[in-house]
Amino acid sequence: MALNFLMRMSGIATVTNRVVEICRKVNRDIKVAATRKTTPGFRVYEKKAVMLGGGDPHRFRLDDAIMIKDNHLKVVGSITQAVSMARKASFSKKIEVEVEVVEQALEATKAGADIVMLDNMTPDQVELAYLAVKKLNEKILVEVSGGITPENASQYAKHADIISLGWLTHSTRAIHLSLDITSVKSPDEV
Repeated sequence: MALNFLMRMSGIATVTNRVVEICRKVNRDIKVAATRKTTPGFRVYEKKAVMLGGGDPHRFRLDDAIMIKDNHLKVVGSITQAVSMARKASFSKKIEVEVEVVEQALEATKAGADIVMLDNMTPDQVELAYLAVKKLNEKILVEVSGGITPENASQYAKHADIISLGWLTHSTRAIHLSLDITSVKSPDEV
């Protein structure tokens, strides 16, 4: 069991490190983050493996930040209203808004979001949204997520402050390790 655990965590750390290195060739300031998509009961270990690989654990729990998603917008009505409500609910938590088009990214920026997450966009769409957000407010963090893998992460790295990959914890394969006994001491030698 311990060997399986080490193999799994080593796989996560190794792939995270590979993604960080690839992305930093394009953008030296990029943060590569995990998501909350972790194995039940193993979140703390998988997030630690991401950190050991040079990545950022991102959020551990839902209450670590305020995340405004499409379902919230359906209930509240607009990004602007949702950010306003979130600010009133908590002065101390960062507010992140998940968006799918450039217009939503601009609305989130104008509404005062701390982080704008560009979800499931192509690299070209990400570039447009990133440049538009930064033109309005260069301090806002732009996170890119959705469908990002080690193979395509570098395509997004130039136009992102953060790339978050659920892939790091839900799809990484374990690294093969073995435990070999190299010598045995007799009970008298112990």
